[in-house]
Amino acid sequence: MSPSVEVPAHEPAPPSEWKGRAMAELTEARARLLRMLERLGEAELVAQHSPLMSPIVWDVAHVANYEEQWLLRALGAPALTDPDVDSLYDALRHPRATRVHLPLLSPAQALAYAARVREASLAWLRELPEDSGAPLLRGGFVFGMVAQHEQQHLETIAATLQLMTARDWRPTALARPRPGRAAQHEVFLPGGPVRLGSDAPWAYDNERPAHTAHVEDFFLDSHPVTNGDYAVFVAAGGYEDARWWTPEGSAWVRQEGARHPLFWLPQAGGHWRRRFGWEEPLPPDEPVQHVSWYEADAYARWAGKRLPTEAEWERAASGLAPASRAFPWGDSPPRADQATLGGDTWGPSPVGSFPAGATPEGVHGLLGDVWEWTSSTFGGYLGFQAFPYREYSEEFFGTEYRVLKGGSWATAPVAARNSFRNWDYPLRRHIFTGFRCARDAR
Repeated sequence: MSPSVEVPAHEPAPPSEWKGRAMAELTEARARLLRMLERLGEAELVAQHSPLMSPIVWDVAHVANYEEQWLLRALGAPALTDPDVDSLYDALRHPRATRVHLPLLSPAQALAYAARVREASLAWLRELPEDSGAPLLRGGFVFGMVAQHEQQHLETIAATLQLMTARDWRPTALARPRPGRAAQHEVFLPGGPVRLGSDAPWAYDNERPAHTAHVEDFFLDSHPVTNGDYAVFVAAGGYEDARWWTPEGSAWVRQEGARHPLFWLPQAGGHWRRRFGWEEPLPPDEPVQHVSWYEADAYARWAGKRLPTEAEWERAASGLAPASRAFPWGDSPPRADQATLGGDTWGPSPVGSFPAGATPEGVHGLLGDVWEWTSSTFGGYLGFQAFPYREYSEEFFGTEYRVLKGGSWATAPVAARNSFRNWDYPLRRHIFTGFRCARDAR
């Protein structure tokens, strides 16, 4: 990956006063990184806790190197490192399972490098003109890209910590609400024109261009499927019954020996779960986490339903065009009483915790808590143009990946919006994934 200056189609006019937001988001991302690392020793930072994940120290230096490339070199500032460092921290050059064998910076060196790059980036930001016509600076795009990139890697680090088996580490978590259980029910959503994607200044290339599509009438679950809901499927023998699984899903079950979601611990009379090195009873009212697309799809079939398409999910979150919303509740950014975001809770909230975050039609929990699998494969919208580099999105277009929507408790607010598109292989379940079901209105 090397910085380029390709110009995307449908780029909006630059808003004024983006510098303050850029500085605030970069500062928040770095503060969160330091909070996450403060109780980890060098051994935890350099170890590879799973072949699915990088050593944490690789992620730390990678976000610094990415920032150096895009906020310094691509904008005309002098380089702080040589190309050998770029190669070490190139995500496409080195698969995750091999990164532990690279001559990586030590934790102290990686943090010092990150601090040096950030100091230079903020100094460079202060010197840049607000009204630059450069594509990377239009609306402060490149600063938003880097802030979101760092926060996305912090969610990756959280997933790595969940895979870490040390029993003597436990994060300090903010309290989560404990409302009475919200009853699951279906919400009828009339079909019609839906505005998909976004042309907002900090939207990624795979969200562009914003466009209108049509969806038919459908029903959607009011909440994500909970642990308690999913436990019924497990107890009913759902993993052993081939009727509910695609051929690929059945093969995955056999290969994995799967009988329940990842990190569940069968106990007499129920389940416990492992969370960041400790074990606890499984809360029935929280959204189920750590399920693959195969598991979500099988549950939906068992329930007589299906997974929603990406367009249906966005229709539920955004409403019908032309009166579309950027967030489920409207156009204002997330507040703490609307969604579980930002990572400091270290887990999802029980369903129904945030009435203020519901859509006008009564769909709850669309942003935060758990990423929601959809039935859609990942591809570019009509008119897609890679910007500012092809490796972010275009390399992954194809039928192997399924789209996830909505963000999780570990997703930062800066990367949480109706149009945001995540994607992964259907077998992945170490990430903070859940789902809700849909049904045709026939």
